[in-house]
Amino acid sequence: MDMDLTGLEATRLRQLIGARQLSPVELLQACIRRIEAFDPAVNALCAKAFEAALAAARAAEAAVMAGHALGPLHGLPVGIKDLEDTAGLRTTYGNTAYRNHVPSHDALVVQRLRAAGAIVTAKTNTPDMGAGANTRNAVWGATGNPFDPTLNAGGSSGGSAVALALDMLPLATGSDLGGSLRIPAALCGVVGFRPSPGVVPSESRPLGFNPLPVLGPMARSVADLALMLQAMSGFDARDPWSGAQPVLPPMPDLAQLSVGFTEDFGQCAVDEDIRRVFRDRIGRLAPHLGRCEPVTLALGDADRAFDILRAESYLAVHLDTWRRAPESLSPNVRANLELADRFTLADRAWAHAEQTRLQRALSAALEHHDLILAPVTPVSPFPWTQLYAEQVQGQPMRNYYHWLSLTYVITLSTHPALALPCGRDERGLPFGLQLVGRLHGDAALLGAAQALEALCAGDAVMARPRPVLEPLRQPQPALKSIVTHPPQ
Repeated sequence: MDMDLTGLEATRLRQLIGARQLSPVELLQACIRRIEAFDPAVNALCAKAFEAALAAARAAEAAVMAGHALGPLHGLPVGIKDLEDTAGLRTTYGNTAYRNHVPSHDALVVQRLRAAGAIVTAKTNTPDMGAGANTRNAVWGATGNPFDPTLNAGGSSGGSAVALALDMLPLATGSDLGGSLRIPAALCGVVGFRPSPGVVPSESRPLGFNPLPVLGPMARSVADLALMLQAMSGFDARDPWSGAQPVLPPMPDLAQLSVGFTEDFGQCAVDEDIRRVFRDRIGRLAPHLGRCEPVTLALGDADRAFDILRAESYLAVHLDTWRRAPESLSPNVRANLELADRFTLADRAWAHAEQTRLQRALSAALEHHDLILAPVTPVSPFPWTQLYAEQVQGQPMRNYYHWLSLTYVITLSTHPALALPCGRDERGLPFGLQLVGRLHGDAALLGAAQALEALCAGDAVMARPRPVLEPLRQPQPALKSIVTHPPQ
């Protein structure tokens, strides 16, 4: 019965709670049993708040029975990425210097989720300071892919993606600088959404006008994701990019939709097997679309621009620690800071100008199409023991994040993008489509994604894949092998 209950979409669970047909306590207890059964095999969750969550669930149940007004997420358990502060619950950022850090205040996004009725149940694992697309750190260990725990779950929102894929939680938060919402969603078979800057406000960015890092929702369906986004979004004066909540339109008629597609944005390395899968999916989708045609994009030197602007972001956050205690930072974080040390003001000016040229080129292409489709990742999941993909289609990668160029090209452009599950790749592992919408066209993108999701669900090849559960009943102690000292 737990599997039947925890596998229901968040929108359906919320309906049942509102109709007094499901107790928030019953739901949370089912999620806890699910976590205890499967998390030892994948290590998706770090600090847990089961006692506090049960108290919140009892209060949520009392509010339902008393006939009180209920928030849009009332009674729904949620996982919070371990980069977001949670009052009274350990938040480590995956960094050994913070292994026992317990914040006194919630981050804004956590405040909003609680205000909407969500029940914070656990923190989800992330790489050290969120650096990299392989979720592993020396505090909690590595997170394994739910389709094979020996493989990479993606990152940096890997714990969230795995918890969703295994129905341990119905909703989870994520964040994205180079692809951290989209990549784990694609590798684990769930939905991850990178909104336009400011749709989900952040009060904690040191560079408030920097549009590269964003917060966003992760879920198992587009409808669930949109429900969560409504609770997370909306104006906050501390974020200069923030604006109003997107108003979600009805699903469009796919026969009226104009879609452009690209395998590589004209410059990204992509394995040939991923290209073949992408071509197959485009072939299956095209007959249902009003127009579906390749797009040619001239996006300039995106790699160098991202190097510079990413390094600037990391310098703003970690400069003091780098000077004071560099040994406390992971190799990935230090790599960004070492890059920053070599760049000049002229480099920074060039990078911002190149980003502007890239944004305008992509916006020009989207004047002719409602959205652009591309792969999310250039490779199938690789072993989590391998820090990053060192080669793609035989091409050596310049650094630990070069293999993420399919997603960081869109980070630079600041367009909203969504990772949609679309069947399996040639190795039988999840394959994700990246849907890119018009600038600030988040609502329209979500509507198109929901229509494509419905189409995919009716095709056995393109339907969202589900992990085989029986092998996941065995713990995987190797995932904890990189932990130096467990949290107290």
